[in-house]
Amino acid sequence: MATAVKELKFATKAQLDTAIQDLSNGIVKWANSNLQERIALLKKTHASIAVASEDWAKAAILAKGTPQGSLEGEEWMSGPYATLNGFTAVIESLEKLAQGKSPLDGVKASKAPNGRIKFKMLPSNFYEFNLFHGFRGDLWLEPGVSEAEARAKAGLGAKRLGENGGVGLVLGAGNISAIGPLDMLYELIAHNRAVVLKLNPTFGSLLDIYKQAFAPLIEANLLRIVNGDAETGAYLTDHIGIKHVHITGSGITHDKIVWGSTTTKVGRPILNKPITSELGGVSPIIIVPGKWSKADLRYQAENVVTQRTHNGGHNCIAGQAIILSKDWEQKDEFLTIVAEEFEKAAKRPTWYPGSEAKLAAAQAAYPNAKRIKDTLLIEVNEQTSQDLLTTEYFAPVLGHIALEGTDVDFFRNAVAFANNELDGSLGASIIVAPRDRKAMGQAFENTLADLHYGTIGINVWSAIGFLVPSLSWGAFAGNTLENVGSGIGIVHNSHLVERTERSVIWGPFRPFPRSFINGEIALSPKPAWFVTARSAKDTAQKLTQFSVKPSVTKMLKIFVDAFKA
Repeated sequence: MATAVKELKFATKAQLDTAIQDLSNGIVKWANSNLQERIALLKKTHASIAVASEDWAKAAILAKGTPQGSLEGEEWMSGPYATLNGFTAVIESLEKLAQGKSPLDGVKASKAPNGRIKFKMLPSNFYEFNLFHGFRGDLWLEPGVSEAEARAKAGLGAKRLGENGGVGLVLGAGNISAIGPLDMLYELIAHNRAVVLKLNPTFGSLLDIYKQAFAPLIEANLLRIVNGDAETGAYLTDHIGIKHVHITGSGITHDKIVWGSTTTKVGRPILNKPITSELGGVSPIIIVPGKWSKADLRYQAENVVTQRTHNGGHNCIAGQAIILSKDWEQKDEFLTIVAEEFEKAAKRPTWYPGSEAKLAAAQAAYPNAKRIKDTLLIEVNEQTSQDLLTTEYFAPVLGHIALEGTDVDFFRNAVAFANNELDGSLGASIIVAPRDRKAMGQAFENTLADLHYGTIGINVWSAIGFLVPSLSWGAFAGNTLENVGSGIGIVHNSHLVERTERSVIWGPFRPFPRSFINGEIALSPKPAWFVTARSAKDTAQKLTQFSVKPSVTKMLKIFVDAFKA
């Protein structure tokens, strides 16, 4: 990786100046374009992404050193697949607006706790109903927003034809290859901003492929993609032609951009323009105690291991803190099986820069940590360091904490602990058996409403919300420049809904056929994003091909591979 970074050719200041001027001209034309013209451009870009999709996935695999085999599916799913879906979803919303409809037309609404409403975003059509059978995704709005108001106001920048949002800077993430492109798309559609997308050096080798994929937007002078270092980023953030900054990265980087310091954050920021951000944190995995079968314990251990080791552990949404009940009779058995699954997991490189130092810091803070291959499994209690609760390691480090209580009392304790003791609010995952959730009644969803995270997954990793373009993606609202937490603002949100609060995605507790045998109406097999899914690569490739142009035939081919997982 270090060699590849040295070989990158960074954009010069003169080239950046020219790029910003070109984009300033391009956004004028965009502002004057109608919805049909915008739709045509986005469809042309979708087709261009489709052509580049295989090269894109292969380049990301090479950049990370992803082991050959099923794990290569991660780069298909979190790269071209996610991006194609994002473009498709936005095009559908613009088409509704062009017909005089709300982007929320046809989307069902229902009540959520404490005066909220929610819109059912997944499944949204016949294909999603079958491909994600047993899964559901809801977009919750802030308390007090009515269904009628939400439908009437949906559209954001796509309703403000004639608006010129200027040129924005997107500082791209270095871990997931769809993040930068999807952030760029939201800037353009929701805010009418042309974009300079500065790649993280870890993805510098993808520059030419990105340019191929997004050629129509580049030709329309709505996008420029550049390589650069910290000096390049500083030049762009301070540039008079840049009107807004969006960053996916760390809180440290955010604070250096905004304040010029990670410690002194008083007075006037040195950044003289608005900034939005997605910054990660310490994501909890709350295990609600119940009586699980051996197969349940094993399957959910695979779920947990996936949440930590996907992408080598280098995810801002990776599960880092398992919260268990001290009173759960199967607690120790479950942790033993989690350790076994780590042992069975394929060895993969900790490829992200700085990871070895993060692992060393965790080992130093927790000398009794259990090392399993490249992963540290750590017990956190009153006698140990508390660093794991407040440090996003961005590496294969997983802690576990035990709290008092059972049933809804435990769930409330776990929610309070996650809100008050863990750093950040990007995503949280909950694992709960259907009968235990049912036994809590309305108390379960009322307690869920108290969990202040931007995306919540129930029996599914919250990261899967990233793959559903109609859901919002970002921290729970309320952060400030002084205390930025997991960031400010959201992206994705393809229905362009105002005043979103969170996304909640539900999955089956068991895979088919055990789900059906145990009373869950869910026909989905082991998900392709599990690191233990044997057919993940083939399934992800076919999902990407499906997202180019969906058909029943392609869907059936996906099923053939998916059920081999």
